[in-house]
Parts: sequence; C-alpha cells; structure tokens
Amino acid sequence: MGCTSSVYALGRKKKVTIPEVVVYVPSVRIPVQSDLPRALKGVIPKELLDRLTCLRNQIFLVAEDTDGSAVTELRRALEEYLSLLIGLTKKENGLEDLVEFKWKNLDDYGKHEICVANSWFELLSSVHMMAMLTLSEANSLMIPKDYSGSGVRVVTSDSKREAVDLLLKASGYLEFCVKSVLVHIPPDLKNRLPKDLQDGVLEAISIQALGQGTEIQLGLAVDCQKATLSVKRRLACELLIYFSQAYQCFSGCDINHGYGKKHLWFIKWKFLESKAAAYYYHGLILDKGNEPSCHVSAVCCFLAAEELLAQSKKACLSFCLAPPITRSPPLWGAMKHLHQKIPEVASRKSQMYGYLLEQEKGLQALPDLPEFQLSLRPDDYELPEIDQAWNKEKWEIESQTLKEHLKDCENDRD
Repeated sequence: MGCTSSVYALGRKKKVTIPEVVVYVPSVRIPVQSDLPRALKGVIPKELLDRLTCLRNQIFLVAEDTDGSAVTELRRALEEYLSLLIGLTKKENGLEDLVEFKWKNLDDYGKHEICVANSWFELLSSVHMMAMLTLSEANSLMIPKDYSGSGVRVVTSDSKREAVDLLLKASGYLEFCVKSVLVHIPPDLKNRLPKDLQDGVLEAISIQALGQGTEIQLGLAVDCQKATLSVKRRLACELLIYFSQAYQCFSGCDINHGYGKKHLWFIKWKFLESKAAAYYYHGLILDKGNEPSCHVSAVCCFLAAEELLAQSKKACLSFCLAPPITRSPPLWGAMKHLHQKIPEVASRKSQMYGYLLEQEKGLQALPDLPEFQLSLRPDDYELPEIDQAWNKEKWEIESQTLKEHLKDCENDRD
C-alpha cells in the first residue's frame, strides 16, 4: 500500500449530521501523525520505517477524510500495519518505548489528543479502532438507505445475519484487547490511558455486542413462523443476561468522560427493553398452564413488561439527548412487535383474569425468570503474522553521519 495524501483532500468542511443508532458505537479513535522517523531512524531499516510511517499516515488521512466510513480500506490498512507494528512490541527488539504514539477521537478535531510512548498502547489502539469500525459497519447494515413502496424501512434477513457476524467479530477484537494486550501495558501507563480504554469499558462493549447480536436473532425469531415461544423466551432471557453483565462491567468504571454517560444510558435502555421482552414471553408460556396461579403469574409478568417498556422509552430518550446527540431508529425487529403486543396483552389478560387477581392476592409476586446458558461467544481474534521485514538477518541499516545526528539533536531542542 502506498501513501494516500494525494487521494484524500484535507481541510474539507464536514457536514454536521445527527447520526441514527441501532448498534451503538461508543467512539472511534484514530491515529494522529507522529514522528516515527525521528525515533526509529538508524535503528530499523529505512524501507521498514517508511512502510510503518506511510501506513499509519494513510490510516489517519482516510479515517479523518471519510469520518471512518471507508471501513474496508481502513481494515485492510490496519491489518497490514499490525503485521509491521508487532515487531515494535517484541522484547528482543528493545523498541517498545522508543516512539510517542498520538491518538484522538474522530470527532474531537484534535482537541484531546493522547500521547503514549509504548508500542503496546499503539497495538491496543489499532485493534480497538478495528472493533469500533466493525460496530459501525454493523450499524450501517441495520439502517437501510432506501424505503419500500409502503414507506416502511426493510432490512433483509441476510443483512441482519451479516450484522450478527460483525458483532461477534467486534466482540472478539475487544476481548483480545482485554486479555492479550492490556496485560502488557505497565500499570503507571495504564492509569494514563483514556477512560474508554479501561478494562471494564472494553469488556462491557464486548458483551454489549453479543447482546445486540442476540437482539437481532430475537427479531429474526419473531419474524419466523416456525420459531416457538420457548425459543423466543430463551433469546429474550439471554439478551437480558448480556445487558445485565454489560451494566455490571460498566458500572464499576469512571463514566465521567465524553461518551461515558451516554454509553451507560444506552445499556440501561437495552436492559429495560430486554427485561420487558423476557417477562412478556415468560408470561405467555405461564399462561398456557391450567392452574389459576399460572394465569395470575402470567398477568404479573405482562404488567411488569408493560411498566418496563414505559421505563425503556424514557431511557431511550435520555440516551438520545445525552451528548453527542443521536437519533434512535424507528422501532424494528422484536421491539416493533413488542411495543404493540405488550400493552395489548397486558390489558386483555388483566381484564380476563381480574377476578383471579382479587381472589389470589397472596400469589401476585412476580415470578423468577428462567436462566439459560448463553449462546453467542466472541469470535477468536489473532494478530496477523509478523511481516518478513522484521527478519534481522536481511537487515541493512544505514549509518547516520555526525552532521545528520547533530541536526536531529537541534531539531529535538527546537
């Protein structure tokens, strides 16, 4: 890959839009131009240094000019960059702390740059960027650009399944960040990392991605005539577990950063929706029983689902209004169905079994939801093979003249 400074024009005015959210992308962090040549000149071969510099600059230019929408090109560049970057993390090369790597949030316009002299931080940021781009791609798949003739937006089943695959891939990237990258960063540097790169936040987003994949699967089940009530209840209960776990991970983190409070509102919104769905489907199954207590428990579930649904609407509004402002999509998938069915069923069943509610007041406790083993797991992610350019047996490093060395020293003082 070559440099792209001639392909993408800089300084172009960005159109201000309020994005629509189906799959939530907390933040996209992109590299800021850093002076790799100054730190690595005379240490690694010039060709290797040029490739590292050029690829990193390419990622920066493409991401900034396209607002991260050129996902395929960015992913390809990041994979190639990672195969080169791995060499800087190898202890035997002794290059871990030579370069100060700079990153920023895509929408910060350079106001809040983070600068860390550690190649594992660079690796963490690069894989994190791949995860965020993958979440963004899944979001795009769930927001169709055209409408059907009836004015109802249609997302094909194939697009939904592809979005689930992307969510599992994003979850795998983030799990890799937590288990295989953060452990290599010294504690003092880890404390300086941006809040959205905390272990708990990364783990929460990874679990959240699995939850959103389950949410799409529940929507597919609702649309499938062959899907049984038991399957729908299981998916709804699994969805609730995922968002419960994500909330637990996130609640122990410092949320007083740019996206922290908004992110927490998103998880609350989805948690309340999933709990409403779980109680609704559990109620439908209980209602099939013959005992009066079964019907009483079912009505309790329907009423709880209705109340949770009302709370979820408020949480959705709070999420959308929390900065940066976003638009929630029109109701889709399972929730489009449930926003209609839950109030209707709660009202009808309350009237139908009102006499039982009066007779069985002692049995009106909300029943426990069943527990299920979670179905979705993050995709395994492994770093690409280290580039052959790191084969030291073939290295030819140009020696630096005294004049060039003194000139670099003067530039450092400037």
